[in-house]
Amino acid sequence: MKVVLQRVSRASVAVDQRTVGSIGRGLCVLLGVEKGDTEEDARYLAKKIAEMRIFGDMNDKMNLSLSDIGGEMLAVSQFTLAASLKKGRRPGFDNAELPGPARRLFEHFVRQIQEKGIHVETGQFGTVMEVALVNDGPVTFVMDSPNTKRP
Repeated sequence: MKVVLQRVSRASVAVDQRTVGSIGRGLCVLLGVEKGDTEEDARYLAKKIAEMRIFGDMNDKMNLSLSDIGGEMLAVSQFTLAASLKKGRRPGFDNAELPGPARRLFEHFVRQIQEKGIHVETGQFGTVMEVALVNDGPVTFVMDSPNTKRP
């Protein structure tokens, strides 16, 4: 699994010009599921993301987690994160998981976050979405699950 994680002041996702998910302060998480990813990968990323100390404390040092600040998460499935860009000019998606298993792992990730008491909004799996956000900082991280193998 690959994740792009952005600390946000606010974020939303729309489908057909209708907002389907919206949050205030928290994290916007774009999650790509690759072939071979497992529920353990989803659990690992959920725990890591929920506990990452990337929000400022009273001294503006990154010492607080999403849970610490009572923040929210907007989680959006993004299969293009599984793209290979090594050859040619067109992305290759051979490593992207099929829609059925990818949806199950994405939903498992969301449940893991919710079980930590964090409010999660999502986009709509398998649709064209418009994601809008205000990146706070800007603070952006790219993460892989431990089992991700780079081609």
